[in-house]
Amino acid sequence: MRLGYGLSLEQTQKLIMTPELRQAITILQLSALELSTYVEEQLLENPLLETQEESSEIKEEVERTDAAPTAEEERPAEEKWEVDWQDYFHDQDENRVRQERVVVEDKQRFDPFIAATPTLLEHLLEQLHVQKFSASLAVAEYIVGNLNDNGCLAFTLEDIARETKVSLKTAEEALAVVQTLDPLGVGARNLEECLRLQLPLLPSYPPEFPEFLKHLEDLAAGRLQRIAHALKIPISRVQELADLVRTLDPKPGRSFSGPGDVRYVVPDVVIEEIEGEFIILVNDITVPRLGINKAYRDALSHEEGTDTRKFVEQKLNAAAWLIRSIEQRRLTLYKVANAIVKWQTEFLRSGIRYLKPLTLKDIAEEVGVHESTVSRATSHKYIQTPRGIFEFKFFFASSMGRGHNNESSITTEGIKLALHDIIASEDPKRPYSDQKLADLLEARNMGISRRTVAKYRDELGIAATTVRKRY
Repeated sequence: MRLGYGLSLEQTQKLIMTPELRQAITILQLSALELSTYVEEQLLENPLLETQEESSEIKEEVERTDAAPTAEEERPAEEKWEVDWQDYFHDQDENRVRQERVVVEDKQRFDPFIAATPTLLEHLLEQLHVQKFSASLAVAEYIVGNLNDNGCLAFTLEDIARETKVSLKTAEEALAVVQTLDPLGVGARNLEECLRLQLPLLPSYPPEFPEFLKHLEDLAAGRLQRIAHALKIPISRVQELADLVRTLDPKPGRSFSGPGDVRYVVPDVVIEEIEGEFIILVNDITVPRLGINKAYRDALSHEEGTDTRKFVEQKLNAAAWLIRSIEQRRLTLYKVANAIVKWQTEFLRSGIRYLKPLTLKDIAEEVGVHESTVSRATSHKYIQTPRGIFEFKFFFASSMGRGHNNESSITTEGIKLALHDIIASEDPKRPYSDQKLADLLEARNMGISRRTVAKYRDELGIAATTVRKRY
């Protein structure tokens, strides 16, 4: 074999990840709120970008300047507005925040206000600062500051006394004060103490109830016979006490928000049924409408061959690509949502029982894109439907069996719903075992193993057979 050097030409195709393509991919997988934040950052970095609202306001301002003043504009400010703006800004400077409009001298005052859900820490500190107690306020504040999200305290009294450099008695008094705050149950060091602190919420509880709280581990394991034997009461009485325990809150702090918590979902796509037809709307109302700043664009014709022109060209290309990428995201989202509606029309009209198995490949073939594009377009996004708000991934249900005509039409959600219905109709005195539930599902052509039944039952929050049994 002879070896040698030579030159040859050939054509090949390959994908190069350019910065523009990387930006387009990033924009595609952003949710509506994340995209809004991303656009705001780009508006600060790129001077050629501007919102269409800004450009229209500038145009209207120019037109008002050129036009003659109207009668409304010639009217004195006192006649046009009944608001004392000097007093308004004076209040702002003093950082006065009010939560309602105040009527003063028969005039409405528009005072600045804020609306935010208080955190558990803020709620407890506010109560501490208006109370009078003999214990050290600093120690009580230390305890409140070390409560977890559920309102429980993981420290011992010895730890608190050592860290705050006070006596054990002072730490105990401070903890007792914290445990009287709303909501009842905060400051507890274990589940039994948490439930015991909530006894005042029960108008009249059985005399054996405090003693019953010492057997929570047996209750969780379904060992009701052992509890009945220990308390010397009938097992039916034990179940009544267990039902009473379930009316208390084991996590009293979870109803409060945490710092920076987002307690709502903004859907990226909205589907409405109008006269039997599904209408798809891409919810991008939170994203500013972008345009190109005309003042900088005109610099291209006056600054030829200069560094200014190169800078403007670079920013102009970046602005145009960003606008194009946002529009491409909107179009891709619409196509994916439209394909999902076609596949899951029966679910949208009739409910969870009619949810069909669906994969990313099915939607990719329908839309004409790669599976990875569908995955990015549906990642961390929500869709509002007549059946409620769901994550996009919810519609990609996996197949778990065969339906009629040997078609793959049984989904995980459908099996869970059937399992819930079977358990809801069982005899409470003779609840079904997991194996019996698997046999009943098999009779419905939903063949899954006993272990899978136990897994789905746990996901539905349904207790085991021994706990469900009623006496």
